[in-house]
Amino acid sequence: MDRRTLLLAAATAPWAGAASAFGRPAGPEAVAEALARGDTVLVDFWASWCSTCRSQSRTMEELTAANPAYEGAITFIQVDWDQHGDSDLARRLNVPRRSTLVALKGDQEIGRVIAGTGTSQIQGLLDAALAASAD
Repeated sequence: MDRRTLLLAAATAPWAGAASAFGRPAGPEAVAEALARGDTVLVDFWASWCSTCRSQSRTMEELTAANPAYEGAITFIQVDWDQHGDSDLARRLNVPRRSTLVALKGDQEIGRVIAGTGTSQIQGLLDAALAASAD
């Protein structure tokens, strides 16, 4: 395969340059707004090129399909690591890398998953966020 064909194939791949279908792509200001409203927020520090991020998104999609209460109680926000990895939000939360999921309620961190893709890990974080939303 020549270079031009390879680049064209990569650019047209289903995941190329696109956010996950899970959550809504936004910046740190959206997180601040949701927290100010009193929402329980799951912040997904992702990158479009990150296979771990895509795996986490697929797992969250499967879990929310199985338990719609998650989407009813948790505000999911994706923050593009390439654009906002050095933001005040990432520094304040001490986020070490993309593929970090952080659940927040007000000024409190509920929990986090760093580069984990296991269903039980992510479900544990969603369950903790769901419980916090009831408080």
